[in-house]
Amino acid sequence: MASRSSPIITNETAEQGLQQAMSAVAAALADPSRVSILCALMDGRAWTATELSGVADIAASTTSGHLGKLLDARLVTCLSQGRHRYFRLAGSDIAHLLETLMGVSMQPQRALVSATPLHLRHARTCYDHLAGELAVEIYSFMQENEWVVADGSALTPLGRRQLENIGMQRNLRSKRKPCCACLDWSERRMHLGGAAGAALLSLLIDKQWLSRTAGYREINVTPAGKKALQRLFCVQL
Repeated sequence: MASRSSPIITNETAEQGLQQAMSAVAAALADPSRVSILCALMDGRAWTATELSGVADIAASTTSGHLGKLLDARLVTCLSQGRHRYFRLAGSDIAHLLETLMGVSMQPQRALVSATPLHLRHARTCYDHLAGELAVEIYSFMQENEWVVADGSALTPLGRRQLENIGMQRNLRSKRKPCCACLDWSERRMHLGGAAGAALLSLLIDKQWLSRTAGYREINVTPAGKKALQRLFCVQL
């Protein structure tokens, strides 16, 4: 008697499945209100549906429907705490996708002209790490002084020592890339990403050298931070 076999998955079937999955993500990104929600979540924090409805300027009932579609597309996740439900981006890879789309959508009409709002161009959060002019200058310093390897995929032993001397702690249990070079969509140059980028931003905020703007991605440099960043990374502020 012939045994019952499992369905054969061909390359064509796998490709069709991938195309359908890509179409679902594209459809989820096709609505301006959903894009507003995703951009708000780019600050790396978890938001309630009520907070997101205010950001997107839509009714709470409409927000619920949009969040459902974002959940179905696996662009966001939902966390329940007591009676409250919080939404956040599904991961750093989603943040990277959004950053890339921002860069494509805001390409300048003329060379050397940036369409990025000035308050975001200088310093902002890219999910859980620093982006903007400040981040690019810091990464450039790290490259010139050989704190990172040429392709940005790892800190050098010198770089680890220097950052640990400042007080940066690495999460050894993290499943993320330990270090990577991210293309900054406003500057078109690289900034520090991965677990190292997240740890560096956390350190700079803990030391009160940087401060967040509540409810926004904008990052501000404190007076103490200006002195520290100029001394440590030779940045021009």
